[in-house]
Amino acid sequence: MIVDKPGAAQSSFRIGGIGAPRSTSDYFALQVMNTILGGAFTSRLMQNLRETHGYTYGAQSGFGLRRSAGPFIASAEVVTAKTDSALIEFTKELRAIREPVPEDELAKAKRYLQLGLPGNLETTGGIASEFLPLIAYGIPLDFFATAVQRYDAVTQADVQRVARQYIDPDRLTVVIVGDRKVIEPGLRALKPGEVVIRDIRDVLGAPPTP
Repeated sequence: MIVDKPGAAQSSFRIGGIGAPRSTSDYFALQVMNTILGGAFTSRLMQNLRETHGYTYGAQSGFGLRRSAGPFIASAEVVTAKTDSALIEFTKELRAIREPVPEDELAKAKRYLQLGLPGNLETTGGIASEFLPLIAYGIPLDFFATAVQRYDAVTQADVQRVARQYIDPDRLTVVIVGDRKVIEPGLRALKPGEVVIRDIRDVLGAPPTP
């Protein structure tokens, strides 16, 4: 979908689909997989779209883990002239994460998540924010007692399995807010499938321009 915002200096990307509930047994594998894909500054999406190509200041992905299955969303704000190129790179990374990840990249992601655990519990506010979801979503309260070990147990096969289960680039919905007259020709040339056009005023519920 293209949401037309005439004159936009950037194109806002949201690429998503249905993810998983917080109670999933795949929680740790999903966290590791997403850290590799787009959950940290050194993740693939950031390194590709920002560091290698300079299309954006930041690209990321994440799972909205709730009582029932929440969304998976990959996002970025991309310079208008590179909208079609950015979609190519997004798609490339979303396909690549479905293949086996290198062992060193897996180890780095697990270590990143393990080292981040103590910092989340340094303040009373941090403790509350970490434990409230456990109560709300029915997660055992000893979650943090075994988290380090459970991150460590995630394998390459686990990461590939959850990536293939939850991330299918051919089934994800792509929404791009930007200047239609500039970005539409390049996007259509990629033959992404059906392209739906919406006006930004319709999406925001704004009254029509008199």
